[in-house]
Amino acid sequence: MTLSVLPVDCEPAAGVVLVSGIPGSGKSTVAGALANRLRLAAHVEVDELQTMIVSGGRWPSATVDPEADRQILLRARNACLLADSFAAAGFVPVLDDVVVRRSHFDFYRASLTAAPLHVIFLAPGPATAWRRNQARDKVLATHWSALDEAMRQELAGEGTWIDNAEMTVDETVELILSVTGLTLTAEAGLVLP
Repeated sequence: MTLSVLPVDCEPAAGVVLVSGIPGSGKSTVAGALANRLRLAAHVEVDELQTMIVSGGRWPSATVDPEADRQILLRARNACLLADSFAAAGFVPVLDDVVVRRSHFDFYRASLTAAPLHVIFLAPGPATAWRRNQARDKVLATHWSALDEAMRQELAGEGTWIDNAEMTVDETVELILSVTGLTLTAEAGLVLP
């Protein structure tokens, strides 16, 4: 048996979507649901890239930790490499990550180059995010509400902001599809802007 080497890359994807917000805002759930709505898409959960570090990993913390900050950018770099690879192969990458600082945001913007970038900030407010955190399997001990204020101050005017406090996942996905212009065309099965 021989395996023919086929080209991996094809017509690039119509876009890359970065879904951000504070913990509990619904990033992973919405990003996964969005990717499932598109014919060719990949969900890149940036937290999962952090779990690949099996020795010496440092998760973000409320205290100053330069090594944790370095690893935030490392996992963002790896997420961008994956996203650009998927986009070059025609898959719309949908990334989810907590991006609240200008430097982190600018890193994503500079690194994602294979397709146009659509940035979505889920902003249900800190009280709703905290309530959601307490109701899920992945319960966080740290109250990250200060990140909401930092995100709103540093990234105001960037991307599309969605207050999804009273929205279902499907309603949020529909709104994202509407603002990004990404749609599924029945004839060709391609995602177009």
